[in-house]
Amino acid sequence: MSDWQAWVGREQRSADRLDPGLAARWCATFDRDAPTNAQMSQGIHLCLCTPEARTSQLGEDGHPTRDQSEASFLPPIPLPRRMWASSAMQFHAPISVGATIERSSRIASVTPKSGSRGEMVFVEIDHETSADGQLAVSERQSVVYLEALATDAPLSPPPAGEGSFDASQWDIRRELVPDERLLFRFSALTFNTHRIHYDAPYAREIERYRGLVVHGPLSASLLLQLAAEKYGENRLASFTFRGTSPAIAGEPLHLALREGDDGIEMGAFAGDGRQAVKARATLV
Repeated sequence: MSDWQAWVGREQRSADRLDPGLAARWCATFDRDAPTNAQMSQGIHLCLCTPEARTSQLGEDGHPTRDQSEASFLPPIPLPRRMWASSAMQFHAPISVGATIERSSRIASVTPKSGSRGEMVFVEIDHETSADGQLAVSERQSVVYLEALATDAPLSPPPAGEGSFDASQWDIRRELVPDERLLFRFSALTFNTHRIHYDAPYAREIERYRGLVVHGPLSASLLLQLAAEKYGENRLASFTFRGTSPAIAGEPLHLALREGDDGIEMGAFAGDGRQAVKARATLV
């Protein structure tokens, strides 16, 4: 595996605008009413400053291709499978409809590792998103690149077991079934062309998932909305999440929140109790 340290410190800038059309489509995607004021819910930044690669520049998996050129923000790591591993967000100010958006992104680290999944490379990216010149969200995103799987590798996650989600341990719960329509709309909002979210044969035969995979940021967005139901809009100071197991489209997903001595704990769980996402938050 090559040394990718030359990419550390590489920067990228992008611009956008939170126009009323995008705000309306975001609300429609999540079956939410438009905000009574101009301020959008926390998590809207995930749909701003999205990738702009041309269709001809997409790789086999749907992600933009990477190379050794100065124009390539992410390093051309030769591992074919990529996933969003985790994010740590700090919320500084709400983002309002009509705001001009600017984002600066910087490669913070590139770390090769070996584990039960074989060779892996973690890339950490620092994003700062500003709205009308004011810092709104700072985020450290971790992306992981993985080796290809054998064509007969077991499908992930395993079939649902006989267990069940124990709702009694949580202060507030919500259940939904994220189906193909929701995944399609979220992919459209984020301009995400990763085929595991819409191409079932590819997801199953190439990346060896049991079905279409629910986006990590989609699960995170749903958890942020659960927090808003409990505490009100734009009340979180911080939010961190990491994926622990794939959530599969068409299967029940339980969202849960509880308060503890060290902050707010949240999670997304499959019907048999398997945890798909772990998250924590603090209030302003």
